[in-house]
Amino acid sequence: MSSEDQVAETETEEEAPAEAEAESEAPVEKTGPTGILWIASYPKSGNTWTRALLNNLLKIIQDEDEGAPQNINRMNEYTIWDISAKPYEKIIGQPPKDVDREEIAKARPQVQAMIAERTDGLAMVKTHHALVLDRGVPAINFEVTSGAIYIVRNPLDVAVSFANHLGSTVDVAIEQMGVRNLETGVSEQSVYEIYGSWSQHVESWTRKPHRAIYVMRYEDMLEQPMATFSGLARHLLLPATKEQLEVAIARSSFEELKKQEEAEGYKEKPDSAPKFFRSGKAGEWRHELTPAQVTKIVRDHHEQMRRFGYLTQELMPLLQGM
Repeated sequence: MSSEDQVAETETEEEAPAEAEAESEAPVEKTGPTGILWIASYPKSGNTWTRALLNNLLKIIQDEDEGAPQNINRMNEYTIWDISAKPYEKIIGQPPKDVDREEIAKARPQVQAMIAERTDGLAMVKTHHALVLDRGVPAINFEVTSGAIYIVRNPLDVAVSFANHLGSTVDVAIEQMGVRNLETGVSEQSVYEIYGSWSQHVESWTRKPHRAIYVMRYEDMLEQPMATFSGLARHLLLPATKEQLEVAIARSSFEELKKQEEAEGYKEKPDSAPKFFRSGKAGEWRHELTPAQVTKIVRDHHEQMRRFGYLTQELMPLLQGM
């Protein structure tokens, strides 16, 4: 995405949790694989679920779980975010909310390099960035990237969940999902992210298969959790047993995540959303979306939907007359 592109901005933005801002002031001694492992997805596609699974699994493997699920408000112990405003302020010299987005874009590769440099081993970093150029600068710094996990979800279900996330109508969510180069806002806590449209996001991360990028469908995570997450563990070279995976899957279930949010809240929940963990099911679009809304989504995103098996025979007639 270049500076000449029209920038559309979401009405709300997620805030980087306070703990994600804390960072060491000096590089650490490296042991084993290094660099950033991106946990990437369009919003409301299973990113938090994947991070919860990895946090639980790593704690179990390292015998640090204390027999309890990972606290969802402490997932920065193993997975962090790269949009916290503080490291940008250190590089730019003033708060990001007070500078042009060109300055933030130029600082982003340095912030990501700082994360990699100051992490012992792999830095697992959450991102909702599309894999694009931002004002001529890569949104993802591949010089410090070791690999990525990419999660994709049926856009028909994303629309329902995204509307809850935005605190908006489904029609607003569908409209935003169709906007190329869509960006979030800048706040005192966070810099902007580049979502792009749903199709732009998915295509940017998956158009060229790469052995370092592990792609998962949200629906497979639901229907075949053992097969899907054991494949992820193998990809990451994690020495997980079947029993350890079973425990990690149970401890990161939607019911567990929702229970924790109801008991303690969830600091990554936007103020606009009534709750972060809403339903977690697949196929809810069938009774949540109107025929006109389904048609709009299918016509906007049919190419990428086809690639991932979401453009079923029942939806094909909606493309007639295009």
